[in-house]
Amino acid sequence: MDSASSNTNGEFPLVAAVKDRRTHALGDLRVIPDEILCIILTRLAPHDVGRLSCVSSVMYILCNEEPLWMSLCLGIANHEIEYKGSWKKTALDQLNLLHKYNEAPRRTLQFDGFSSLFLYRRLYRCHTSLNGFSFDDGNVERKENISFEEFHMEYDCQKPVMISGLADNWPARKSWTSEELLLKYPETKFRISQRSSKKVSMKFKDYVSYTQIQHDEDPLYIFSDEFGEVAPDLLKDYSVPHIFKEDYFDVLDTDQRPSYRWFIIGPERSGASWHVDPGLTSAWNTLLCGRKRWALYPPGRVPLGVTMHVNENDGDVDIESPSSLQWWLDFYPLLADTDKPIECTQLPGETIYVPSGWWHCVLNLETTIAVTQNFVNSKNFEFVCLDMAPGYRHKGVCRAGLLALDDSSFVDVENNSMCTENGSSYFNLNRREKRLRIEEGCSENCTNGKSMTDGCGGDLEYSYDICYLSKFLDYERDHYNSLWSSGNCIGQREMRDWLWKLWVQKPGLRDLIWKGACLALNAGIWYERVGAICNFLEFPGPSLDEKLPVGTGSNPVYLMDDYVIKIFVEGGLEASLYCLGTELEFYNIVHKLDSTLKNYIPSVLASGILLSENGSYRVLPWDGRGKPELIASSSVSSIKHEEVDYPFGLVAKKNFEYLNAGKLLPESENCVKPSSVWPYIVTRRCKGKIFAELRDTLSSEDELNLACFLGKQLHDLHLLPVPCPPCNISVPVIGEDYIQPLHCSGFSENVTDKIGHPADLELFISILNRKRKDVGKRLAQWGHPIPSNLIEKVDDYIPRDLNILFNQLEHKTECRSYTWIHSDIMDDNIYMMPYSDSMLEENLSEPCVEEGAHIRRSNNSNIHKLSWVPSYILDFSNLSAGEPILDLIPVYLDIFRGDPRLLKQFLSSYKLPFVRQKTLAEGVDSNRFSRLSYRAMCYCILHDDNVLGAIFSIWKELRSATSWEEVEEKVWALLNTYI
Repeated sequence: MDSASSNTNGEFPLVAAVKDRRTHALGDLRVIPDEILCIILTRLAPHDVGRLSCVSSVMYILCNEEPLWMSLCLGIANHEIEYKGSWKKTALDQLNLLHKYNEAPRRTLQFDGFSSLFLYRRLYRCHTSLNGFSFDDGNVERKENISFEEFHMEYDCQKPVMISGLADNWPARKSWTSEELLLKYPETKFRISQRSSKKVSMKFKDYVSYTQIQHDEDPLYIFSDEFGEVAPDLLKDYSVPHIFKEDYFDVLDTDQRPSYRWFIIGPERSGASWHVDPGLTSAWNTLLCGRKRWALYPPGRVPLGVTMHVNENDGDVDIESPSSLQWWLDFYPLLADTDKPIECTQLPGETIYVPSGWWHCVLNLETTIAVTQNFVNSKNFEFVCLDMAPGYRHKGVCRAGLLALDDSSFVDVENNSMCTENGSSYFNLNRREKRLRIEEGCSENCTNGKSMTDGCGGDLEYSYDICYLSKFLDYERDHYNSLWSSGNCIGQREMRDWLWKLWVQKPGLRDLIWKGACLALNAGIWYERVGAICNFLEFPGPSLDEKLPVGTGSNPVYLMDDYVIKIFVEGGLEASLYCLGTELEFYNIVHKLDSTLKNYIPSVLASGILLSENGSYRVLPWDGRGKPELIASSSVSSIKHEEVDYPFGLVAKKNFEYLNAGKLLPESENCVKPSSVWPYIVTRRCKGKIFAELRDTLSSEDELNLACFLGKQLHDLHLLPVPCPPCNISVPVIGEDYIQPLHCSGFSENVTDKIGHPADLELFISILNRKRKDVGKRLAQWGHPIPSNLIEKVDDYIPRDLNILFNQLEHKTECRSYTWIHSDIMDDNIYMMPYSDSMLEENLSEPCVEEGAHIRRSNNSNIHKLSWVPSYILDFSNLSAGEPILDLIPVYLDIFRGDPRLLKQFLSSYKLPFVRQKTLAEGVDSNRFSRLSYRAMCYCILHDDNVLGAIFSIWKELRSATSWEEVEEKVWALLNTYI
């Protein structure tokens, strides 16, 4: 606004009242605060923001803010960005529109009648200097060259400590400067941490250029967990300090373990907002360059300005926090001295230890370079396992203390006798009272940096103690049937695999591992249940070394000396009955037809149903035939069963699959009601070792022989007759959501419906069409590493009606378009034995090796190069029926890890056509539908499991693919040459 001029007699005129520009410029939107308006603008597309800026002067101001365009740019960024001097230009560059943008130089625009405290504060934060912002009187304890014993006794999982001397001999102390790193890694792309769901990276030279010219409130921050892959020499520049060497995640391969190490670079004003490290792990952070200001609160003490949301289904904890700079400028001054966090300024060469569960916030006072690692050791192992347990209440309590509990939660805890030691309880406190009591009781501990393990909160006695926190577990939620939290550091199967590997590789820690397993997967209860089955069968129960469920499977499995017990729990009782019923039906067919498969699958010793009644267990034998009285008298089944030998066999299971097909993850994987009935099966234990344990030790000949073996066994599996729906069973009609009767009899290849499809194949297509609905939403829920640009194109890639794929097939018996499929032939379901000549006489796996384009059998002397040969295929609980190519997906992606050499060997041994095609009409679409590679890619996209995650993990270069055809060609092209 221009200043007013004076009149001739030296007196200033009265200034006319300035109209409120905001009122006239925003109309009805004037009632919305500026902060909310700015949030709304971030939800719009860049094109719409550009149009909206033309509406009025105030909209022009709001729509041209750099923080807005930074948010918009990161929202549309495709993998890599290059800063163009402003975020608006950078966003236009991402949209390939920068060449059309011509901002002519002009004088600064001024608007009278408009002011915004929100915009002013944000502008101030963008340009403030932090030269005098250090906290020199920090109250974090400082130690030098601390011993492992002192650290373990005084600090580990108790309180933070700043340690000097741990990095004195690192090469990084000299080489990790912006100048040195720029010389060595100018073109290297590092991942950027920002408040965006996108995975964004920048070339290091572009990032350094950005840091020198940016004026962002929350600047981009290199926070790369893949620096060991993109710049492996950086790993040589530092080593894990000796006091942090113990890490229980080290039993996992690098590609299996969760992200645990980060290379960190950030300019002044950047940092990490308030958070608790993932999985309640502990962390160390060593600073090599610059200065960092740290603030910390003990577990259960939520910082002012932080809001927590806990998903009541999966327990995922979402934290909303202001940026670290905003918190220190806007919230920190509001704190009384007794409420202020533990603070310190970290200097180059110093290492700070952050214990499990501690809140912390970091602000870079100048450009900093650091390395950090999270770890699990004996002190925090149980906390990490607790955090993986199903449910939500305990997760919130671990982070927010008693603030995470509502009144009903207090009542639940009271009913479980979970009150304070002196017998008093405070379950009727409202939320405000609880917060005041907690803050009053915590203030002294917080400011003095004392451990929280002895309790906090005075009368409430909140304690970051595993015994106390485990009281808040929801024991009705079963690990195998509960929705897995997206915030967990590893997946559900990976967690079971981790515990099992620890159990095998670290036998000296089994007491501790058992405690963690009881927290994470309720192992103690399942141990009781398997013991009840053993008692009924008069089998020896599992020994102390055998009491942990094995492997990564979806059901508890126990290995004993001579037999294996599997208890079916995945999906609830009804799904479990179909799994066991189908498996028993399959075994009956194999032995009835005397298929050679019987030599390579474990024999069944017993099967039945375990029932819990009034605190004790009862066992009912069941061989899959007929309906057990217990089940017949209940309403457990959603399918009308006919009077057939196997009412819970394949036909009924396919109808059950139809009812559940196509549901999004929260619908299909939500918590199943607690059951007191569990089907089980007992099989003979196979000799040898699981392929997963041998993978890295096998020779090339061993791998080729395994591929040959799998081709032969799947050949035999896919030739077995598939049970057909009986006369009056209900089968869904393609494209419809209801089920109507379809009359049929005999085997599937003898029965066709009105359009020429076998009746059971029609059911299979109906299931596919259901999965086809909302497939994009399903993939979006899985997210990374599936590229978002491909998710947007999936509807154009997969036909709306999958029937079109099957109308092009000739339905001949030898084609076998609809067969038994194992569904789950993975590296933990293959057994192998050391090779010896006597194996051939014992009717075990017949070795075969590749010689040129031919397969030569056991009379070839090359078989003596073999060290291990496959002996058994396990776990038929996921048996289903469908196109045989479905079995190729887990074999190729999990067992072969995408090795085309092994796939070629498999196909040479398989020797069956996957489909027999009619003569196709000319045209691109017809050719696309006829490709085997296209069929395989469609099945990968529609798969119940996250198969695409495996694909984009094996072929990382495909994360930059621009079309599904590109992915299809890379992964499955070899199938198109198979005849």
